[in-house]
Amino acid sequence: MDEVVQKLAGVGLPAVILLITMATTGLAGAAAITAALAMLGPGGMIGGIVLLGIIGLASDALTKYGLQAILTGIYQERASKGEKNLCKEINNLPISKELKLVLKDAIGCR
Repeated sequence: MDEVVQKLAGVGLPAVILLITMATTGLAGAAAITAALAMLGPGGMIGGIVLLGIIGLASDALTKYGLQAILTGIYQERASKGEKNLCKEINNLPISKELKLVLKDAIGCR
């Protein structure tokens, strides 16, 4: 059941984004789809399709691992490469205070 929910979320978010973009075009039918895809991507329709695919992969990963695990992994990797100012960057993220504390603890911020 979890696998089904994960796959639906991976497909659902790009579909919602496409529908919202289609609604902003003021067009209907195939013209709305074409205009929406062109608006989404940097390379016209193809770029829009690629962007929706990337969003699908990202939402699939979020449903599989969770935001906390993904952010922790990203910041641990960046800290291991010696990047500076990660603690300040974490403070500026639009996330809960609890998640900020978890991230800071994972990379050793004081």
